[in-house]
Parts: sequence; C-alpha cells; structure tokens
Amino acid sequence: MTIPFLFIALFVLMFIGVPIAIALGLAGSLTIMLFSPDSVRSLAIKLFETSEHYTLLAIPFFLLAGAFMTTGGVARRLIDFANACVGHIRGGLAIGAVMACMLFAALSGSSPATVAAVGSIAIAGMVRSGYPQAFGAGIVCNAGTLGILIPPSVVMVVYAAATETSVGKLFMAGVIPGILLGLVLMMAIYIVAVKKNLPALPRATLGEWLTAARKAVWGLLLMVIILGGIYSGMFTPTEAAAVAAVYSAFIAVFVYKDMRLRDCPKVLLESGKLSIMLMFIIANAMLFAHVLTTEQIPQQITAWVVDMGLQPWQFLLMVNIVLLVAGAFMEPSAIILILAPILFPIAIQLGIDPIHLGIIMVVNMEIGLITPPVGLNLFVTSAVTGMTVTQVIRAAMPWLLLLLGFLVIITYVPAISLALPNWLGMN
Repeated sequence: MTIPFLFIALFVLMFIGVPIAIALGLAGSLTIMLFSPDSVRSLAIKLFETSEHYTLLAIPFFLLAGAFMTTGGVARRLIDFANACVGHIRGGLAIGAVMACMLFAALSGSSPATVAAVGSIAIAGMVRSGYPQAFGAGIVCNAGTLGILIPPSVVMVVYAAATETSVGKLFMAGVIPGILLGLVLMMAIYIVAVKKNLPALPRATLGEWLTAARKAVWGLLLMVIILGGIYSGMFTPTEAAAVAAVYSAFIAVFVYKDMRLRDCPKVLLESGKLSIMLMFIIANAMLFAHVLTTEQIPQQITAWVVDMGLQPWQFLLMVNIVLLVAGAFMEPSAIILILAPILFPIAIQLGIDPIHLGIIMVVNMEIGLITPPVGLNLFVTSAVTGMTVTQVIRAAMPWLLLLLGFLVIITYVPAISLALPNWLGMN
C-alpha cells in the first residue's frame, strides 16, 4: 500500500498545481505519518539528515561563483574572445555564441545562468549583425544546456550525492561529451549559415586576438583552478567551489572592476535566494528518496527488471524514455534525486558503469531544460529576448533534434564518457 500511496499522492499534488518541491515533501511526509512506525517529530530530523551532504555544499558556492562571473562582465569578455577566434567563419557570431556558452559553462555550473549571461549579450549582437532573432535565440537556448554537462555542474554534484559516486570522476567524464556537443552544434550552424548566406565578421588580427585573450584570461583561469585543483588532489570539489566563489568575487571587484564592493551584498542576496530555492527542492526530494529507500522500492524494482531479462541496451532505452518524459515536467535536481536511487542499483546489476549512467542522466536533463512545458531555458531565453515562450519553443526545436541524436550516441558509446577518467587513472 505504501508504494502506490507515495506516487499517487505525488501526482495528485502536482496535478492540482502544488509546486514540485512541496509536492515531494508532502508526499514523503504523508507516507511516513500514515504508514511508518516513526513519530511525526522524526520528519524534521529526516529532512535535515537527508540534505546534510558535504558534497551538496558545493552547490551554493558554484552558484555564487556564477553570479559574480555574470555580474562582473566575464561573459562579455568570453564572448569577445570567442568572436575573435571564430567570428570570421560564415555564421561566426552564432558559432562564437556556442563557444562562449561552452566557456561560461565551465565557470557557472548552471544552464539557466549560462543562457542569461551569454544570451543577453550574444543574441542582441547577432540581431545587430543581420541574423534572425529566432535563429540566435534557438542556438543560445540549446547551447546554454552545456552549463550542466561541461564541469563544474550542479546537476552532477546532486547525482554524486544521491548515488555516492565520485564528483571529480563525473566532472572529468563530462569534458569530452561537452566539447563534442559544442562542436556538433557549431558544425550544424556552419552548414545552415552557408545555406542561408549569414554574415561573417572580419578576421581578427593577431593583436585583436591577443587583446581579447588577455581580457578573458582571468575567467579562463578559473577552469584551470577548478579542474586542475580537483584532479591534482589539492582540494575536493566542494573546496574547489568555495575557491571559485572567492576567486570570482576578487576578479569581478579588484581586477575587472566591473563591480564595486557595495554591489557585493546584492549579488550575495541573489545567489542566496537561488541556493535556498534549489536546496529546498533537494531537501524535499531527498526526503522522498529516503521513503523509497526505506520501503526497499529500488531493490524490488531491480529484482523485477532482472527477472524480466532486460538487456543493458533495452534498459538504457527505457531509462531515456522515462527521463525525457520526466524532464518535460520537473526540475533536473528533483528528477535525479528521485530516479537515481531507483536506476542506480539496476545499472550496477546489469554491468553498466555508474559514471556512464550519470552522464546519460545529465544529457537527458539538458534536453528537459528545452522541452515544454517546464523547460527552464525556454523561459530564460524568452525573458532575455522579449520573445514569447511559444516563439522560443519554435526557434529551439530544430536544434533539439541534434541533442536527441547526441543522446543516442552518448547512451550506446560509453567510451565517450569514460575515456578521460580512465586515461587519467581515476578509480
């Protein structure tokens, strides 16, 4: 009776319009109160315990680093650097926007933040140069999803906390897929640009390129600090996030001087609001996941799947379908926290690498961010461009097909995800 009640309560609450975080918490709480021998007082303790993960501390720090980088003008310098590198190619401004998304993704860890930071500058620049606004919006909306695939990634941190896997290994596993997806988008843009005869910028001189690189170098250095620090063992991913937050604040205030000290409290407040919202979702989702675990639901489902005799490729196909549907209606962190504890033991039983499963889940979450009705990137792009959400959906759909094709490749070619962690000897 417990299992049907838990899921029926969740879907009923979501159907009547209760926010997802509260629906998760209420469904879990009601199940504990009605079917568990635990007292009601234990709810508060469980809510605290389930979210008391050292790994999850990385999330507010990465969000704070992203906030300083966005406010401090780093995005603008990264876009200038990207345009100096590829702006002279046909469709170069759009290709530069994808490159800027890739670079900013390596700083922020958040997909909506990447869309907001790059889109607010790049889309306006493309329109001024003669690109259709819908073309620019569709590209940035899709390329912004790289924010959760290229490390550091908030969604990867959540997956690591839910499954007790290595954050560092997950980060390294996301590098090659992230670069590959960026290159796929760039190639598609070039083909469309040649057919539509879209404009190109004049080729940047060596002096212009060096100037753009010098201005962007402080932002680019953050990638080296985060990934180099984690891999070399100098600090954990959580410590890397804290270092990134302090470094970003220092660069924005004292090096680039785009911000004044009196602007810092506002940035702290905004990133604090975002952190609280995300951590509230995570705490409630972890309470829901706790009920799943205590009721042995993952073990029951694992036994059922094994009895069915599913092959690994069939299981992964099923995983993708479930995640794509869930991604259209729910926030990525909540999906990971609910489904990872269920899918993880089955994957282990079928011999699927847990890091590979993590990257598959992240790519699915990317697609969810641009899938209506709840795709966050669609709403951020709409706010940045002034287009209606319907117009943004129409602009983003052709590029979404590329992401679906990419998902199939990542799912069935595990070497793409696992090559770098294996080459670096990460166990």
